[in-house]
Amino acid sequence: MWPIASVLRAARDAGLLVIHTRKGHLPDPSDAPPAKVERGAPSLRIGDPGPMGRILVRGEAGHDIIPELYPFDSEIVIDKPGKGAFYAAEFGDILQKYDIENLLVCGVTTEICVNTTVREANDRGFRCVVISNGCASYFPEFHEMGLKMIKAQGGIFGWGHSFRGGARGIAGGVSSLLRNAVHHRLRGRSAFLLIVLQAQLVSA
Repeated sequence: MWPIASVLRAARDAGLLVIHTRKGHLPDPSDAPPAKVERGAPSLRIGDPGPMGRILVRGEAGHDIIPELYPFDSEIVIDKPGKGAFYAAEFGDILQKYDIENLLVCGVTTEICVNTTVREANDRGFRCVVISNGCASYFPEFHEMGLKMIKAQGGIFGWGHSFRGGARGIAGGVSSLLRNAVHHRLRGRSAFLLIVLQAQLVSA
């Protein structure tokens, strides 16, 4: 987990706009279509009781962000009902408000929330760099293929970038990425998007 925490710290130090997302539904849950609720294992569906409260329901303990990545009071937190950060959320409006053109993306899971958000962003004209070693999946092969799909055909949805070394090396890596942004065709303002690790995902 430490690579994500170090990249988050470096993004903060670099003065990037930091945006956190967490996936969850209203307690009723009126924003979860039946076709979505009916998917998955019968005892692990949206709204079912879990070890940290009702699964994928806002306000439950398992819906919150883990302490190691917890947002500052000044940072933006988006509660999204969908797999992508744009659907039925204020994410697009926030990016427009801050004149953001580029997204540095990490989080879980690679093949679902990260991939969906990057594809949505690409369709809306944003340039995305996915932090490859800042993403993960329950299934290693899905993580690998998810990254390959994003980077295919010269970056059809975005580019990948891995940070190596300890906290100091990662801080230097973020600064270097921003200085040499032409490599990833980045122009304009950038934001760091953390598709966060929620407590229920860690305990699953």
